[in-house]
Amino acid sequence: MSKIKDQVKSVKTYWNEVVTETRKCNWPERKELIESTIVVIVAVLLLSAFVGVCDKVLLTSLKLLINAG
Repeated sequence: MSKIKDQVKSVKTYWNEVVTETRKCNWPERKELIESTIVVIVAVLLLSAFVGVCDKVLLTSLKLLINAG
C-alpha cells in the first residue's frame, strides 16, 4: 500500500511542477499567434508546391529515360 501512496504523491508532485512551469511561460498575444499560424501555413503550402514540382520533374525525367532505353 505504501508503494501506491508513493506513486500517487509522485504524480501529484509532478503535476504541481507542470502547473508551476506553465504559469512561468510567456504566452503569445492573439495577434502574434494568428500571424505565426499564417506564416506556418504559407510555408507548408510553398514547401508542398516545391516538392510537388520536383516530383513531377523527376517522374517525367524517369519516364523519358526508361522510354529512351
